[in-house]
Amino acid sequence: MIQQPKSRRSRSRRGSDGGAEPGSPPRFYYKGSRLKQLRAFCMIVKLGTLSRAAEALFLSQPSISLQLAALERELGVPLVERRRRRVAPTAAGQALYELALPLVEGFDGLDQRFHAARAGFESGELQIAAGTSTIHYFLPRYVAAFRERFPGVKLQLHNVTGRDGLALLRSDQVDFAVGSMLDVPNDLGYEPVQSYDPMLITAPDHPLTQLRDVRVEDLSPYGLILPPSRLTTYRLVDLIFQQRKVPFRVAIEVGGWEVIKHYVALGMGISIVTGICIAPEDASRLAVRNMSAYFPQRSYGIVVRKGKYLSPAARAFVDLVRPGLFTRHDKLASGHSDR
Repeated sequence: MIQQPKSRRSRSRRGSDGGAEPGSPPRFYYKGSRLKQLRAFCMIVKLGTLSRAAEALFLSQPSISLQLAALERELGVPLVERRRRRVAPTAAGQALYELALPLVEGFDGLDQRFHAARAGFESGELQIAAGTSTIHYFLPRYVAAFRERFPGVKLQLHNVTGRDGLALLRSDQVDFAVGSMLDVPNDLGYEPVQSYDPMLITAPDHPLTQLRDVRVEDLSPYGLILPPSRLTTYRLVDLIFQQRKVPFRVAIEVGGWEVIKHYVALGMGISIVTGICIAPEDASRLAVRNMSAYFPQRSYGIVVRKGKYLSPAARAFVDLVRPGLFTRHDKLASGHSDR
């Protein structure tokens, strides 16, 4: 009996386009070619252009194009669509990206995780992005607990706000971010940990202290001292005043709750702050009134890029903040604001 050459037998099981014949069992890939294709595809979606993906992977653009074309041919669907100078994932491409990204990142970070596991947290680094108020008020007890348990891990806190924190997170320069968010982008996951009431602060002798009940309308005549307009607090205060159709005036924009409290104590204006920054010693220099009847609570929590693998050190820190936080929400294992 004459046998076909091995290469011909292999080809006979495939369709004319190189894919599996209809009705044949699905093929499973364990070789490096599929990993390379998925890595290239994920980088294309992440960076938005083939040229930038090629630069990031130290490959030529034709090589990236060939890997993408091979992946689309084998899966039988288009994965990206061209939009002027950029590319965007199709619906099928987005589904594949969400499945493949954790696998690619997990494989690429295998060496780091292996050595971290062997070291038992005796070494390594942990990068966290957070704003000034988060670093000053929210994080200290967790940082102290982490340093006590894992003294060999170098901990770096990046003091950034708003878009800068999101940029660090998306570019994988930090493991996660800690802060407060109003709007959560689709590529990020946010888990609130602690909520705080909004507080009106004035100087002790301010006219508002004579009112039994303070309404939003009562604040209108007085100049407000608020964080910069790009931050969440300013946006939230502006939203509440607009919803109630009450005019307001910002007398001073300045960053940092301690600076704001100091200026209010000097009689330069009033402010709406988050209860996290009110300390017992403030009672001697500030009049404080809870405004939760008009302004919503603010939450502080963990911000993670979806699909990102959390290192053992990052997971250990998150577990100090709230044990099992990501175990209950697998989508996160997958903006950050100053205040």
